[in-house]
Amino acid sequence: MNLRELRIKKGLTYRKLSELSNVPKRTIENVESRGNCKVDTAIKLADALNVSLDELCRPNAEK
Repeated sequence: MNLRELRIKKGLTYRKLSELSNVPKRTIENVESRGNCKVDTAIKLADALNVSLDELCRPNAEK
């Protein structure tokens, strides 16, 4: 999962992404370290980052 890369590229802290996505900060930290999450969580994160699920979940996904 490309969450960390996307979050940093967009200049977002864990806290800011948490606020934008309504996903707890701890969950975001866990997703970044483990590389997986529930689909509903991935959708919230992708929406907050303004990317597709492919971009978020697949390595080297292109727009």
